[in-house]
Amino acid sequence: MNRANYLRTFAILSALTVLLLSLPFLVPGCGVMALVGFLPLLAMERIASREGVRRFWLWHYGTFLLWNAVTTWWVCNATVGGGIFAMTANALQMSLIFGLFRAAKKKIGEGTVSYIFLAALWIAWERFYLVSAEISWPWLVLGNAFAGDIGLIQWYEYTGALGGSLWVWGVNLSLFGLMISVAEGRWRKLLPKARYAALGGTVLLLFGPMILSAVRWNTYRQTQDPLPVLVVQPNIDPYEKFKATLQDGYDVALCEAVEAHLPADCTDLLVVAPETFTWGMDVKRATEHPTQLLLAAMAARHPEMAMNILYGASTYERFDAKPSRLAERRGGSWVEQHNTALITDASGRADYYNKSKLVVGVEATPYPAVFVPVDDWLGGVMGRNVGQGKRTPLDVVTREGRRIPVGCAICYESVYGEFCTEYVRDAGAELIAVITNDGWWGNTPGYRQHLRYSSLRAIETRRDIVRCGNTGISALIDQRGRILSETPWWHSAVLTGEVNCNTAETFFVRNGDIVGRISVLVALLLLALWLVRCFVPRP
Repeated sequence: MNRANYLRTFAILSALTVLLLSLPFLVPGCGVMALVGFLPLLAMERIASREGVRRFWLWHYGTFLLWNAVTTWWVCNATVGGGIFAMTANALQMSLIFGLFRAAKKKIGEGTVSYIFLAALWIAWERFYLVSAEISWPWLVLGNAFAGDIGLIQWYEYTGALGGSLWVWGVNLSLFGLMISVAEGRWRKLLPKARYAALGGTVLLLFGPMILSAVRWNTYRQTQDPLPVLVVQPNIDPYEKFKATLQDGYDVALCEAVEAHLPADCTDLLVVAPETFTWGMDVKRATEHPTQLLLAAMAARHPEMAMNILYGASTYERFDAKPSRLAERRGGSWVEQHNTALITDASGRADYYNKSKLVVGVEATPYPAVFVPVDDWLGGVMGRNVGQGKRTPLDVVTREGRRIPVGCAICYESVYGEFCTEYVRDAGAELIAVITNDGWWGNTPGYRQHLRYSSLRAIETRRDIVRCGNTGISALIDQRGRILSETPWWHSAVLTGEVNCNTAETFFVRNGDIVGRISVLVALLLLALWLVRCFVPRP
């Protein structure tokens, strides 16, 4: 193949890869495209290996970069530098994985083992992103591609989203193996039983999870333990909200919206307001903050019901001595900043949870020992929020005195599946709230993708989800992941309805990410095999 031909072929295959991998994240109902999304890239790699194409890394890195750009360009609306860094760095890591696969092929052969290494290494990297990495951008975890196709993935209650990643790689590699076998003439040499086995295995791999999902969809019975909820979407411009002169008006408007939409004959009610609805709160003296006082007073005005109000706040905590590298000096004390969810009622309590999974750069400075001095030298451009290690439930207290633990995922936290299971397994959450402020991104695919990821968490935990977005989309989601009702984008809105509490634990909640852990083990074993082949000559 001459240079002009392979350049044209590679350009077409690269564009096709980007299209097939991007549409599932952008258009609901296109998840199945991910099951064939890597075929053009694998074909391109096969041609490059056979033709001895040099600098092929530019092609696979460019393909991954375009995929990241097409699906997550909207991050630049909030932070141009952060968005560019997220896209280029994420694509670089994908490209490194693909490059390791290509290097390993030279020693462990072009057979099945090398492609298993590629799939295992990719999923192991996704698990690292979801569990361990402080610089983490797991938006494009392959299992997330089915967030708009919940009818296909009811089995996520067993595997979590990385089960979807395994499905993507399994189908892609199985189909690619058949394609290569036919293209290179080996298919005709196979015995009939071998052909039937290969075709049957591929068909089972493709359609088996769909059939399992359909069965689970029709057999799963949601718990019936309703709790009335009222979600307030205030539609505050995120770039204007942190102004002291405006907060009093926001507080009053919230109370008016709640009292204008109180459900009739309601003995218990959970009211939900968005992330960072208020600010400037000393978290240890939250009961003295004006917003907290106003909300507790509203609850007290309605003794006929037990009104619980869950809301977000930008908070801080003061210390006499420096508590961490992220603390900042203010006056005569040290201050740590938090992104906090609080719950209150007529008693005036202010139980709280501080967000743990923080957006790198915007909210948090990763690896503080390394990057805090760098950030100081740059003049303090990165966030210094401090997270909370343990998942703390926020209890709804009913009129009869029952406590219903609510796991509150704050914004970005709802992207992390195994992280959210800790609300259920460790904190006993019977339902999940997601409070967020997606308005930073503008009217882009970002907030719609974020909404759909909440459906994944509902399936994994079999918990109803009440979601409140400052500017949208707020929604009520059931235990199958169905969005039962939602608000429009960039409108003041109130959403009323019921969510069902559930105390049962799914297999994924009890056992965690088995797919990811097995993938790490397989990747390490095959990496060891590769190293042995590199340094120990074959007899």
